[in-house]
Amino acid sequence: MHIVYAQGNDLTIVERINDVIINPILIFLFAAALLIFFWGIVEFIGGMESEEKRSTGKRHIFWGIIGMFIMFAVWAIIRVISGTIAGI
Repeated sequence: MHIVYAQGNDLTIVERINDVIINPILIFLFAAALLIFFWGIVEFIGGMESEEKRSTGKRHIFWGIIGMFIMFAVWAIIRVISGTIAGI
């Protein structure tokens, strides 16, 4: 089975691996980080009377943002690598 562009060019093995394996994993991890971020917001707002709950919410917000940043950076690095390999 070949994946074909409109012009008829076959995808390289690197592009196939990126489309089939890496992108779904990155999307899943980005969604998990986003879920942690929103859960932190809910904890922070819901726990206004408790310093411990607000602190837990802040940690979840922080790590959610860090996780989203890492997933975006990995995605950008992979795009640069696949673009470089495809240009060779």
